[in-house]
Amino acid sequence: MLLMGEDIGTLGGVFRVTEGLKAEFGEKRVLDTPLAESGIVGSAIGLAMRGYRPVCEIQFDGFIFPGFDQITSQLAKLTYRHEGSASFPVVIRVPYGGHIGAVEHHQESPEAYFAHTPGLRVVSPATSNDAYWMIQQAIASNDPVLFFEPKARYWQKGEVADDGVPTPLHHSRVVRTGTQVTLVGHGAMVAQLLQAAEVAASEGTSVEVIDLRSLAPIDYAPLVESVQKTGRLVVAQEAPGNVSVGSEVAATVAERAFYSLEAPVLRVSGFDTPFPPAKLEGVYLPDVDRILEAVDRALAY
Repeated sequence: MLLMGEDIGTLGGVFRVTEGLKAEFGEKRVLDTPLAESGIVGSAIGLAMRGYRPVCEIQFDGFIFPGFDQITSQLAKLTYRHEGSASFPVVIRVPYGGHIGAVEHHQESPEAYFAHTPGLRVVSPATSNDAYWMIQQAIASNDPVLFFEPKARYWQKGEVADDGVPTPLHHSRVVRTGTQVTLVGHGAMVAQLLQAAEVAASEGTSVEVIDLRSLAPIDYAPLVESVQKTGRLVVAQEAPGNVSVGSEVAATVAERAFYSLEAPVLRVSGFDTPFPPAKLEGVYLPDVDRILEAVDRALAY
């Protein structure tokens, strides 16, 4: 196994996630690469062919697109092309999402591009415990994994059960039980949903919250079971709503739990525009008020 990416060695990464690893493991296992995402991913594919397990870091979400061809045209297809006789265990870490007061290319949520691509696994932790376990599970996987890390959660503290039994990598999880409305999200949005649930509870509304955790594949069983109980579903995400993970969740739950729904599935998302200047991120990104507005609309049917 080795790590590779821009500024991940001596600097320890823009967000200091890899701080100290170069000193511990050496420059042959923690590599500072040129500013060339296509070269990072292409090199990782070659390393995987030779038996390595490379973990790449893309410095910011919006910088992943120079490597998009290598990820979607090559990495995603190679195991299938070899009829399963070869595996390509590449993990690509992607800091993504807003709430850090940055500009375009630094606060985007491009996860749907990769969740749409067969051959890639796509996951996103929302808690410290999940981040601890899921990165290990991703590295242990023999398939390529896009590991989307919500930047807004980097500075949040949480309990880590390092001697516990982790939730399987591609399982969604109910993180708050309720009876009237189901809220679903992933990454940094889960914290917003939990805040909305607290406010709703203070107003007499019981809300269930589900953390998707995995975006490809998506574990729909807890979602369908929840909607069969509550009759209402609100899906929230930071990414634009058009042709998104939220769109897929809404369509699939409507198919599988149609006769349980008491209201249309509602979506709360970023707007279908490029990410705005930093001073407008509070308008662009879904917040508790927008989530609660959707809850009220769902209950009004």
